[in-house]
Amino acid sequence: MAATVLVIEDEPAIQELIAYNLKQAGHQALRADNAEQAMRLVQDALPDLVLLDWMLPGLSGIELARRLRADKRTKSIPIIMLTARADEQDKLTGLDTGADDYITKPFSPRELNARVKAVLRRRSPQMTDDMVQVGTLRLDPATHRVTANSEQVHLGPTEFRLLHFLMTHSERVHSRTQLLDQVWGDHVFVEERTVDVHIRRLRKALEPSEHDILIQTVRGAGYRLSAS
Repeated sequence: MAATVLVIEDEPAIQELIAYNLKQAGHQALRADNAEQAMRLVQDALPDLVLLDWMLPGLSGIELARRLRADKRTKSIPIIMLTARADEQDKLTGLDTGADDYITKPFSPRELNARVKAVLRRRSPQMTDDMVQVGTLRLDPATHRVTANSEQVHLGPTEFRLLHFLMTHSERVHSRTQLLDQVWGDHVFVEERTVDVHIRRLRKALEPSEHDILIQTVRGAGYRLSAS
């Protein structure tokens, strides 16, 4: 699935190259030349991943990473640091700020795409095209198909995204607010009860195969998908 990647890089040629390769890999690239511009973009909508240059004019990439990690709204955004610094201590400093990975310049497009895919798979598995299975319930993002006991299940686009997120984060409880942020986007302003409506639709679609019991309501907390 396409991810929205915020590229924070002040060198135009490198920024253009990264954005081009991300688009070739099927992702959407947002661009910022400095930390201040990046924060404005993040305030509008959360990206799925941040590619962050260490050396930026004004506020450094390291300081920006610290700010993102300190903010409750942005602390879980995956971050890959981009830098010409190759010393082990520099790498450790970048990782200590909360970065998920570290790429040293110059890097190949293949390496960049591989690192992006690996971090998304680890931190945001719902943004990948990997097939997901819980028991006899299977979801394939690449073909946009869901099967239960080998029979196809027909879902609307929102129910598909909701099921995909729940299956890639099984056994964890998610509040309505968290589900709105992850499935609808944190910049979309809809009522929390909208989640309940789509949960009911999802359960109804899964009911014939008796997989509706996987979607559990946790009173006072939210919802989870559990095979147990």
